[in-house]
Amino acid sequence: MNPDKTKIKTLTAEILAVGTEILLGDIVNTNAQFISQRLAEIGVNVYMHTAVGDNPRRLFDAYAQAFCRADLVIATGGLGPTDDDITKEVAAEYFGLPLELHEPSWEAIKNIFSNNAFVMTSNNKKQAMLPAGCRVFPNGNGTAPGVCVERGGKTLIMLPGPPNELEPMFVGQVVPLLREKTSAVFVSRTLKVCGVGESRAAAILKDVLDAQTNPTVAPYAKTNEAWLRITASAADETEARGLIEPVAQIIYGRLGDNIYGEDADSLESVVIKMLACRGLTVACAESCTGGLLASRLVDCPGASAVFTEGVVTYSNESKIKRLGVSQKTIENFGAVSGETAAEMAEGIARSSGADVGISVTGVAGPSGGTDQKPVGLVYIGLFILNKGVQIKESRFGGTRSKIRERSVSVALDMLRRELM
Repeated sequence: MNPDKTKIKTLTAEILAVGTEILLGDIVNTNAQFISQRLAEIGVNVYMHTAVGDNPRRLFDAYAQAFCRADLVIATGGLGPTDDDITKEVAAEYFGLPLELHEPSWEAIKNIFSNNAFVMTSNNKKQAMLPAGCRVFPNGNGTAPGVCVERGGKTLIMLPGPPNELEPMFVGQVVPLLREKTSAVFVSRTLKVCGVGESRAAAILKDVLDAQTNPTVAPYAKTNEAWLRITASAADETEARGLIEPVAQIIYGRLGDNIYGEDADSLESVVIKMLACRGLTVACAESCTGGLLASRLVDCPGASAVFTEGVVTYSNESKIKRLGVSQKTIENFGAVSGETAAEMAEGIARSSGADVGISVTGVAGPSGGTDQKPVGLVYIGLFILNKGVQIKESRFGGTRSKIRERSVSVALDMLRRELM
């Protein structure tokens, strides 16, 4: 290994959202997610997200606490013209710097009002009052410039709150600045697992998780699936990916076919690709999922090449008339049964001319369950031309929406495994 690659400069960052509206839940802090993702790409460690209201003393304390934990603090919001916009003012107090009029920013603000025929009030000048000696990030999409203050080995970057202003400023101006301060690159690879929950996956990989250093392995629970994110830090992307590969191979060896894809893959996108590769078409008949299965399939690019149709046969009459389900089957076994699911799957395949038919019927709740057929009982039928029909019984917990979502995931995974 190149000796220089062992000398990796890293930064520890904290993201501080300023605004009472965030604490009240009036807006969702999507800025923190965006910034964290971009920082990870350039090797900056984010260890803390915090939020503070528009209160000078609490904001001052938030700065002090953040700089005890981090080299870099990125504050978002509170750069507007009103009295409760205090991010810059408190920062100047914290660093012991006077506020000065930044003439280029003031001219840019006046031009924005002039060009758009808006009436400018006196408080807009406040946005051009910046801490002395700071670095300024011009705002091409609004009136509030971004600000960077560096003192005593600490860096504070203040960015406007609106995402349409923050995001281009961060990518175009902040990222190049931060690249100069770190030589580390973080690379992540996410393995996506279905059929094995997060806790079971963690148990299977306990020794891997216990021994992790670089790369790290983090399990995440998702609806009816789990994600395993492997993250490596190195001097360049090639080296980082080289660190990830042997760990990924160990996980593949343990979990095998339960891993359905990686990174941007979804169950539905994988199924669509598998059908296309095999020259097969699919149709679906849904009862309790109410079209959710069809919706997930058609969300994927390329679905039109393999997906013929989807029908929601919610009533017994619809199952009989549209799919050819036998009335005796429903009378003898009920609409929620393996027998009905089988006839639904075969019925939609034959009536649509598709090679594959998938059906879902169940009790999504919150009412309608019985001792014999409780809420959460779901049957999935899978018919494949020349191979016959399979049935899967599942029992899900949770809300009506969760039961429906889990039913669809199990149906897609059932098809995926059969296509393998």
